[in-house]
Amino acid sequence: MDYFRQLLDLLKTEREADQAAYQEQTAATSVQERKANGLTWYPVVIRDTEMSRGDYLTVELERPTNQDIPHQFRFGAAAALFSNHDPKNDRIAGTVSWQGENRLRLSLRTDELPEWARDGKLGIDLLFDDNSYDEMQQALKQASALAEKKTEGRLIRILTGGEKPQFDERFQPAIISELNALQQEAVNKILSAEDLAIVHGPPGTGKTTTLVQAIRALIRRDGKQVLVAAPSNTAVDLLSEKLSELGLNVLRVGNPARVSEKLSSLTLDSKMSEHSSMKEIKRLKKQANEFRNMAQKYKRNFGRAEWEQRKALFREARNILKEVEKTEEYILSDLFGKAQVIAATLVGSNHYTVRHLRYETVVIDEAGQAMEPACWIPILKGRKLVLAGDHFQLSPTVKSDVAARKGLATTLLEKAVHLHPETVVLLEEQYRMHERIMGYSSAVFYQQKLKAHHTVAEHILFPGDEPLDFVDTAGCGFDEKQEGTSTSNPEEAAFLLKHLNQYVEGLKPYYDKVNFPTIAIISPYKQQILQLKEQLVHHPGLQELGGKISINTIDSFQGQERDIVYISMTRSNPDNSIGFLSEVRRMNVAMTRARKKLVVIGDSATLSQHDFYAGFIDYTQAQNSYRSAWDFMDL
Repeated sequence: MDYFRQLLDLLKTEREADQAAYQEQTAATSVQERKANGLTWYPVVIRDTEMSRGDYLTVELERPTNQDIPHQFRFGAAAALFSNHDPKNDRIAGTVSWQGENRLRLSLRTDELPEWARDGKLGIDLLFDDNSYDEMQQALKQASALAEKKTEGRLIRILTGGEKPQFDERFQPAIISELNALQQEAVNKILSAEDLAIVHGPPGTGKTTTLVQAIRALIRRDGKQVLVAAPSNTAVDLLSEKLSELGLNVLRVGNPARVSEKLSSLTLDSKMSEHSSMKEIKRLKKQANEFRNMAQKYKRNFGRAEWEQRKALFREARNILKEVEKTEEYILSDLFGKAQVIAATLVGSNHYTVRHLRYETVVIDEAGQAMEPACWIPILKGRKLVLAGDHFQLSPTVKSDVAARKGLATTLLEKAVHLHPETVVLLEEQYRMHERIMGYSSAVFYQQKLKAHHTVAEHILFPGDEPLDFVDTAGCGFDEKQEGTSTSNPEEAAFLLKHLNQYVEGLKPYYDKVNFPTIAIISPYKQQILQLKEQLVHHPGLQELGGKISINTIDSFQGQERDIVYISMTRSNPDNSIGFLSEVRRMNVAMTRARKKLVVIGDSATLSQHDFYAGFIDYTQAQNSYRSAWDFMDL
């Protein structure tokens, strides 16, 4: 099928670009550089080892230092244990089978650790993620083959434009008092859909609430297991937690990004550890490890009789582990049989423990952030599909400009909304923002359909406060600086923090430290974030607010909200170049994080060359929310 052939070609281009970027990041870089980029843990110490499924040895490792450095290690990632004595030769590759805070477990296909692993100076390198690309490629090939089949291919043909979705007009509508009219309509769209339903959820409109109620209604009506998937662990975690709170039996495959007791209790590891058959597994594993330890007592220089004995001990350990496998398979079958919801990332939905499962309904949340090839992994496991998200917020990260231009940056959600508008319910009532903060996004992205609920429409932080400000730095000489691939603007950062400091002082008569409003400082540029964090230390009045202030990039605030949001636009140059600020969906995310106060600081001369920003500046002027930075120069 040409549709999937084209996607396979684009995926190949993306894979090559991603691999090249990875090699550029790692080739000829030191351990310290890789560590700073989140690709390496060094040093690490071995906390435990045990034989596991098949011929695998599982090693538990911990980083005792550098624990505050962010990293990219995740469940299912390929990684290599190495010795810094000879990092090129002394290394063994495996898969991260669990990761939590500063520990992870690495599954290695070996009977025992090599000798160099006992000499200290150990680290773990993240390897290029071939597995995800292999899974996506396989799903596209499978979809292409199934598309021609009458029954199995129907959903595929609907999603590729070959057939029209159908709805059961005789279905029994659900009545859920907690939902507003459009949220209720979205639930009933999902219940009546034979093949496809879409929930389009702009910021603050209660998409997650709607989705979890719809999933519960489906399970109550049909009594069938539902697969819930999303592109990120964070999105899967949120849904898992909300579904569990509604009393559903949720089984979370993979590791939660947010390590909380509530979430970890939903994971496969946790549920297995609590199973009644686990005592037998522990007894057998202990026995197998005893045989393995006896075998490892034989050193390198030993005779034939000792070699035979060593071999026999390892064989006995493996035989015991086959019994462990059988018991584990029984536990897995029992747990999966009882689960009402299986929750996983898109790629994780094909994990070996759930690869064989098929579902009546597959739900993909945050589908606007998912690359299409990844979506096909869970889609092929179900008869009916529910897509939820907002294609006017963050789009998927595509490394190859060529692949992005040729269509890989266009999501399946966008295509499905365009092909089948009758499947879509747009949630129009938002419960987050003051109506003036919401107004510009509503006009540009949502055809003026977005409305503020009466409880938030006019909420402000104190009497007489303005909910929206654009502070124009044009003519102030706040020039941007290019630093590598990123951009910063030190003077704009300094101005922003002084402005915020003054605003915070004005808030203090109304709030104590406990109930003080939450604050986000956002910039599209990582280098500007570093500037802001470095300069924050010179503002004791802001520092004393502690955890009330968060500083980070736009992407990290997706799905979050704060009482006050400051945005540093950063760009200011004589060429009027705005770079990737032209990705206006990203700016839609930034502008819709604020509940009661949004302050955007930028250079109108540079920004207004783009229609989106020129329109925003006009909007702020119409709202009497335009300010000149010159008015604050005595701060």
